[in-house]
Amino acid sequence: MLTTGRISVDARSPTPLYLQLAESLRGMISDGAVRVGEALPSERELSALTGISRVTVRKAIDTLLREGLLSRRPGSGTYVSTRIEQPASLLAGFTADMRTRGSRPGSVWIEKVVGPPTPEEAMMLAVGPGAPVVRLARVRTADDEPLAIERAVVPAALLPGVEEIGESLYEALGRRGNRPVRGLQRLQSSLATSAEAQLLNVPVGAAILRIERRSFLASGAPVEFTRSAYRGDRYDFVTEVREPPMRGGEEGGR
Repeated sequence: MLTTGRISVDARSPTPLYLQLAESLRGMISDGAVRVGEALPSERELSALTGISRVTVRKAIDTLLREGLLSRRPGSGTYVSTRIEQPASLLAGFTADMRTRGSRPGSVWIEKVVGPPTPEEAMMLAVGPGAPVVRLARVRTADDEPLAIERAVVPAALLPGVEEIGESLYEALGRRGNRPVRGLQRLQSSLATSAEAQLLNVPVGAAILRIERRSFLASGAPVEFTRSAYRGDRYDFVTEVREPPMRGGEEGGR
C-alpha cells in the first residue's frame, strides 16, 4: 500500500510536481514496492495522499502510461504493466495464444463484411478483382483489457459464412481445411493515433507496434492479409538469432 513516506515531492524544487511524482512512482515500481499486476490508488486517492491536485496526478500517471510502466483497464483502474513476450517466429492466432497464457480472449467487433477486394488486397491475396473477400476488423482483448487492433482480409472461398466466424479466425479457417502453415510479417514501431488510442485505452502518441502479415497454405496460396496495431506497453516480440554456418576457411567469433 502506498504511503506519503514512500512518495517524495518537493513544491520548492524547480522540477515540475508531476515529473517528481512520476519519478517517485517509477522508483517504487523498480524496487518492488508496487508489484507487477498490482493496481495503483485512484487519482483522487493519490491526490489526497500527496496533497497534489488531481490534474497534476493525472499528468504523472499519463507520463508512466506513455512509458509503458502502467496500463489502464476500462472500469477497473490503473495497473503496473505486465509484458507479453511473443515469439516473432510463431504463427499462432491471438485466441490460441491468450488461452495458452491462461487469459480469457475476447473481441470487440468493428467490421465483419464481405465485399470486392481493393487493388492492394487482390495483389496480396492473389485473387481476381471480382473475387469476394471477407474483412474482419476488431479490437482484441485479454481478460477484457484491449491489447491490439486487428484488420484481416481473407478470400471468402476459404471461410465458412461470416456469421460462423467467432473469436478465432484460424479456427474458422481450420474448419474448411485452410489453416495457414507459414507466414511473412513486418514489424514497425509507431505512435497511437487518436482513434487507436481511444480503442486501446492508451494516451494519444503511446507506443504502438504495427504488424503486417501475409499467411500461406501448404500449397503456397495466400490465405490471410492482416494489419495489426499492438500496444507497445504490453508486448515484446522476441526472435531467436543464430550464427550463420561457416564457409570453408572461415573462423567463428565476432
